[in-house]
Amino acid sequence: MRLLHEFLPTAWHWLLLITEIIAASWALLHVILKKNDPRAAGYWVALIALVPLLGPLLYLLFGINIIRRSGKRYREMAGTSGDGILDAMSHVLPEWETEVQAMPGFVHGLKTLSRLSLVGGNTVEPLRNGDETMPAMLAAIESAQKSVSLLSYIFEIKGVGMKFVDALERAVKRGVQVRVMIDDAGTRYGWPPVTGELRKRGVTVHRFMPNRFIGRLLTMNLRNHRKLMVVDGYTGFTGGLNIRQGNMLLENPDHPVQDLHFRVQGPVVSQMQRMFAEDWHFCTGEWLTGEAWFPELDMPGDVSAIGLPEGPDADNQTISFAIATALNEAKKEVRIITPYFLPPEPIFSALITCVLRGVKVRIITPSGGANNIPFVHWASRTFYTPLLRRSIQIFESEPPFDHSKVMVVDGIFSMIGSTNWDPRSLHLNFEFNLACFDDQLAQRLNHEFDEKLALSKLVTLDDLAAQTWLERFRNGIARLFVPLL
Repeated sequence: MRLLHEFLPTAWHWLLLITEIIAASWALLHVILKKNDPRAAGYWVALIALVPLLGPLLYLLFGINIIRRSGKRYREMAGTSGDGILDAMSHVLPEWETEVQAMPGFVHGLKTLSRLSLVGGNTVEPLRNGDETMPAMLAAIESAQKSVSLLSYIFEIKGVGMKFVDALERAVKRGVQVRVMIDDAGTRYGWPPVTGELRKRGVTVHRFMPNRFIGRLLTMNLRNHRKLMVVDGYTGFTGGLNIRQGNMLLENPDHPVQDLHFRVQGPVVSQMQRMFAEDWHFCTGEWLTGEAWFPELDMPGDVSAIGLPEGPDADNQTISFAIATALNEAKKEVRIITPYFLPPEPIFSALITCVLRGVKVRIITPSGGANNIPFVHWASRTFYTPLLRRSIQIFESEPPFDHSKVMVVDGIFSMIGSTNWDPRSLHLNFEFNLACFDDQLAQRLNHEFDEKLALSKLVTLDDLAAQTWLERFRNGIARLFVPLL
């Protein structure tokens, strides 16, 4: 019996050792064969080698290999519209527009990057916070006659969220076709999940990738972060806002959030609808086709725009490359607002080359006291020094937390949508941005930028030098986890 007790721990030790050798060998081999980014590869090699068992497990959960396999399955199921029904309209490219002609290299890059088309004749109207956005979206639902498609990362059931539930129920009772999709991870931001209440009201709703147990662990990073709503196939809404009471600043919510959203009309709305239709087909198998979803669209405005879908497979890094290309094309000025500033190497280098060419670059991102994820802010600060040394200006905004996502280049080009400047948005999430060419839209967004700038504090090299060694150490540790953020 004594020999048996001595053998058992030894057996467990051997089992753990063999498991670690197999897991680490597999993970290291996969990193060497699959990781194209040498910095990310070095990070994973160190983690796998220095953290037994946990290192290989983290690679399994967060490694991009799982994301790409899932993304490939997603694209195969969604298809490319096969019969052409989703390619609702074919429009003459707006080559004659002055703003388009001013950035020929960038326009060519966008056409190459995106599987969608640059189309003219759109209107894009900025809406401030939930106070302007939510009433506009609710009014659009109330006026719907044929269809409503709504995709949100977060959809809370309380406050303004319940107004959406009521409006969607009324639309269904009027005979409107309603489809609602919410990211599975996003449903866990509030309790109870809104999905149950919507189903009880007769609204057709589905979660994006509702996995359980091991499946949830393996796809925990595969999130649909897009924010899209299209009414009657004619009026679209997109931007950064989730459906949460915190966006209603005039109602003094417990956790206030600033944001910008956009009301869109014109040919590019069919591209927004197409993105929803692809996601819906992937999750349900149902294709949304016909006049109710894809009507003939007029050209009510002067904005030339192209949709930029981002995903972990076919559309991987579309937005990341589009940002870098826009920065490389800039001639005078770049203005950026982002809630999370963790730029990957191509974008980081493009920012520096901007100022080397004489381009003025200004960035607004939340301060430590304003950021809803302090850990991200700590890591973000480690990127500041080389940028400040090259005369890039970084401003930190004070509370309430600013969730806006905007880039304006040379007063003629704007990029808006759901994408943050961090690895998760730029490499893992399903996102959707609009690339817009119009000086008046850019002027309005520059006005928003100026107002936010007046309430923000310029960060200097002296500010960074004044940080304690403990703060710098904390920030450095946070940066080690940037590939996971």
